[in-house]
Amino acid sequence: MNIKTFLENTALPKLEARMLVQEITGYTRAQLITRDEACLSESQSSRLRGLEARRLAGEPMAYILGWREFYGRRFKVTPATLIPRPETEHLVEAASAKLPQGGAVWDLGTGSGAIAVTVALERPDAQVCASDISREALAVAQENARLLGAQVAFGCGSWFEAQCLSEKIGFDLIVSNPPYIEAGDAHLGEGDLRFEPQTALTDFSDGLSCIRILAEGAGARLKPQGWLMVEHGYDQGAAARRIFEQNGLAQVHTLQDLAGLDRITLGRKA
Repeated sequence: MNIKTFLENTALPKLEARMLVQEITGYTRAQLITRDEACLSESQSSRLRGLEARRLAGEPMAYILGWREFYGRRFKVTPATLIPRPETEHLVEAASAKLPQGGAVWDLGTGSGAIAVTVALERPDAQVCASDISREALAVAQENARLLGAQVAFGCGSWFEAQCLSEKIGFDLIVSNPPYIEAGDAHLGEGDLRFEPQTALTDFSDGLSCIRILAEGAGARLKPQGWLMVEHGYDQGAAARRIFEQNGLAQVHTLQDLAGLDRITLGRKA
């Protein structure tokens, strides 16, 4: 079987099909165009059909390929981690903007490490800490930091129970993309979400319990004038602001994503 035959006959969208062929052959996009008559070896054909079957069964491309691009960089992902999404890049941008020179930031529930590693690379002056309750996810985050050359201190544990950077220093910024999908939400059974770790998607409650934990515990770990910022669902902005204000945070406001939907809520320690 040659490449052109596969691309013309697969039931996959053409972009995904080309990505799988590139994964098998190592070709660039340009090479794929100029070498589409090239024949695949028996082992390549077998592997390609296997990847095609996985995708047709609904498995996310990121897990099939083993990586997803985030903020212009490739991040390793596995079924132990959420797949980084473009919306979360807004959290990185907000963090970089609020972080003072030489400041300290803690990314709680780091998953693949996309937030912490990106902040560390964009702001090499900063002290960056990242933690997760999942040792499997933490191993992926550590590997991403190593591969991308980011200086990040890692800790394992549930939320503020994790030991990371010495808490004596205090943090200028605490960030998180916590589980915020409400239990029973139909989206959990659709698309890529079916394959992602449920404990990283939903709090198995009203979708706000983790945000409450973060807002309640942030004050004791933030420096004066330090910021807490969390990503949340498009319809949770008002609830997140209320939770922040109930826990004594000031200058509370919500940032929208490129679609104009509520996405990131920030609050400052008084």
